[in-house]
This record gives sequence, structure tokens and C-alpha cells, in this order.
Amino acid sequence: MFLKHSVLKLETTTREALYDITERVRAEVEQSNIKNGLVSVYAQGATAAIMIQEGWDESVQNDVITFLRKLIPQGIWEHDRQDGNADSHLKSGLVGPGETIPIVDGKLGLSTWQNIFFCEFDGPRKKRPVTITVVGS
Repeated sequence: MFLKHSVLKLETTTREALYDITERVRAEVEQSNIKNGLVSVYAQGATAAIMIQEGWDESVQNDVITFLRKLIPQGIWEHDRQDGNADSHLKSGLVGPGETIPIVDGKLGLSTWQNIFFCEFDGPRKKRPVTITVVGS
């Protein structure tokens, strides 16, 4: 059993957006030399999340943001009285902070259309850490 741990540092440029981090995660898996196992991708932050979604074009990512804005509107929640970002907390809680992806024969076990996205719900931010943990043999 082998374990490799690293932290990606992301900078976000808008309040809400999905950022494709698939290639960065793929590079961490390749550097680990693990042939079969799991990779955990975890957003460190109470207003960010990780999502696996289609990455073919931006329409799906735009639809995700539009859907979450309609489902969880800004400015109507109790926590907004403290710092105005209650919707960001609710969105990140709904999506979830992490994903686990299988590693099969040294490659990410994603389908053709799946990509890994960092979800920013309270940007822009200079430093958004994403923990990558690769485990296997």
C-alpha cells in the first residue's frame, strides 16, 4: 500500500464558477506511480465544493451555476446578517466537499465525458486549497 498527499492551490476570479481541475488531478495520480487504488479530491473551505460533471462544453457548468442560484438564492438566509454568503455555504454543503475516483491501470477511472471540477461559491479568492490523496498499490 502506498499513499501520496499533495495540495493544489487555486485562484478563482468570480463569485461563482466551476473550474476544471481534471488534468491537475491526473498529473498527481501519474506522479504517484499507483496502478490501482483511489484518489480523493477534497476542497478545503466551507464555501467551495468538488463535483464530477460533463466537461465537454461550458453549457453544463453554466447550467449547474444557474440551477444552484435558482435553488438557493442570495440574500434571504439568516447567516446573511453576519457576512452575506449564506447561499455559498448552502451550495457547498449540497454539492459536497469531495469526490473519490478509482484508479485503474494507472489512470483516472472517469468516463469519456466526466471531468473533476472545483466549485467556487464565494469568490474571487487568491488561495483555494484542494487536497489530493492518492492511495493504492
